[in-house]
Amino acid sequence: MSDEIKGLIKDVEKSMEKSIDSMEQDFHALRTGRASPALVEKLPVEYYGSDVPLLQLATINVPEAQVIMIKPFDPSTIKLIEKAIAVSELKLTPNNDGKVIRLNIPPLTGERRRDIVKLVHRRMEEARVSIRNHRRDAMDMLKEMEDEGMISEDDHKRGKDEVEKVTGRFNVRIDEHGARKEREVMEI
Repeated sequence: MSDEIKGLIKDVEKSMEKSIDSMEQDFHALRTGRASPALVEKLPVEYYGSDVPLLQLATINVPEAQVIMIKPFDPSTIKLIEKAIAVSELKLTPNNDGKVIRLNIPPLTGERRRDIVKLVHRRMEEARVSIRNHRRDAMDMLKEMEDEGMISEDDHKRGKDEVEKVTGRFNVRIDEHGARKEREVMEI
């Protein structure tokens, strides 16, 4: 296989890896009945006219298994943070004592667990679409390389086969990560 194709395969693998990483980050933010700073770290808070991730406005920790504590760096942002939590998809009620916000994480109901599993499946499908897009781009590049005479027809076929193998490996990883998250959500 030519160096051009090897380089293309490496680039495709890097792009697909980013798709998997993005899916994993989204999975961390899905509530599983246990308190985790990842639930709120990326929550957008409107601060001076732009959305800023909560992580940049406060320290977030878990003092107890079912409680997230958010301590704003600037006490004047406490109302903004409360509002962002209230309007988010988290369905949590913030408790404010003037200095910190506490979020009590209630146990998940069966219905809420099924809703979260649906979100997991939706995010898995988004990752699969991203992987397919990377595959299509690689196939287009291979065709272009062959048309320009950079690679032979045989190299084009070998490159296509290699891209398909890589795509298959990443689809299996998506399924594994999704199944693991689904088990975690459904665990009582």
